[in-house]
Formats: sequence, C-alpha cells, structure tokens
Amino acid sequence: MESDRFLGNSPTEGLLCSPCRFVPPSFERAVAYGVYKDELREMLHLLKYDGVRSLARPLAAKLALAILMFERAEGWTGRASVISVPLFAGSHSQRGFNQAEALADEAIVNLRKLRPGWNLKAKHGLLKRVKATESQFNLSDKGRRRNLIGAFKVFDETNALAGADVLLIDDIYTTGATSRACSQALIKAGARRVWVATLARAQKEQVALWDSGARDFG
Repeated sequence: MESDRFLGNSPTEGLLCSPCRFVPPSFERAVAYGVYKDELREMLHLLKYDGVRSLARPLAAKLALAILMFERAEGWTGRASVISVPLFAGSHSQRGFNQAEALADEAIVNLRKLRPGWNLKAKHGLLKRVKATESQFNLSDKGRRRNLIGAFKVFDETNALAGADVLLIDDIYTTGATSRACSQALIKAGARRVWVATLARAQKEQVALWDSGARDFG
C-alpha cells in the first residue's frame, strides 16, 4: 500500500502536475501518502461511505508519514493550525462525521509522538463550506474549479489565522481544485502559508519538473 514516490524515496520527488505548472496554486506544497487504489481505496471507502470510523486511526498513521515530508520543505516550521476540508452542513448531517477531520485529528495524535517539538493545533471550525456543490466526480478540471467558486469561507472572529501557517487536510487529492479553493479562502483570511496533506492521490500522471518550485505536486 505504501508509495515510494509520495514518501520521497524516488527520483520523481519534486515533480509537478500540469495544472500547477500553468497556474501555480495558493498553497505552498502538497503531499500524499499513496495512490488511490487497491487496499488504500477500499479502506477509504469503508471509512467514508460505510462509516467504519475505527479505520481513521490506522489510515491517519499513514497520513502522518506523508506530513513528515514537509520537514524537507523550505519554510516548514512544524507550527501550524490544522484545518480539515469541510463538508457542507447537509452532507455532514447525512454522513454523521467528516472523514477528513477524523483523519486530521488522529494524525495530530501520531505526530505529537513522532515530532514532540512540533506545534500542531486543530482549528477545523474556522473554515466552512457555505455552498452546496455538485459532485466533482464527472466534472472536467475547469468544471471542478468553477463548481467550487465561493464554496468556502473562513469565519475567524479572533484573527487566529493572521500570519499563521495552515496545514490543510483532506482524504483524497484529485485535481487540486478543492485544495486550491480552500487555500485561496485561507490566504484571503490572513494565513501566511498553506500546506496540503492528503492520504491518497488520484491525479492523472501528467507531471513535469518545475525548477523554481518546492512543491511535490499541485
């Protein structure tokens, strides 16, 4: 289930997808534990759609390994507000929980043991999905971006994000449209930098070197 490419044990580390080369994203860098297939896909489906919440803990242990990749990134301090990609209120009520939030909270527990010097604090409630969006599954890349316009908003009355780094957590990274939209909202609200970490990556294999960037993919 482990992916050498995304854990940085391959010459392909530092490669970027086409969308990120053409339109650099608002986030600083994105990492993923492995490819969205086989056992990883099955376990995520059980967590997300069948409500097998006990899987959040072992899956989050893998997510924590991906987050450790940020140690090699310029600018990463280990101090960040951890925010999961939110569900729309109706979807959250129907599912009963947010799988990204469950993964994020368990990953923080793991990282406090692995890197006790880091300072990661969960602040999920600051970012909300304020628009019910169409399913991204059958949309084109452009359609995905259009679908998410105005979908996320930050509610930060205490200015907790002002000048802060944010670690944005989601379960799957597909084209990056969701990560981009969330990052734009967070940066607009005053966040200094946004780092994206997902358990799985489902993006098409269209990558190329980008000499000026420090991101793994976008």
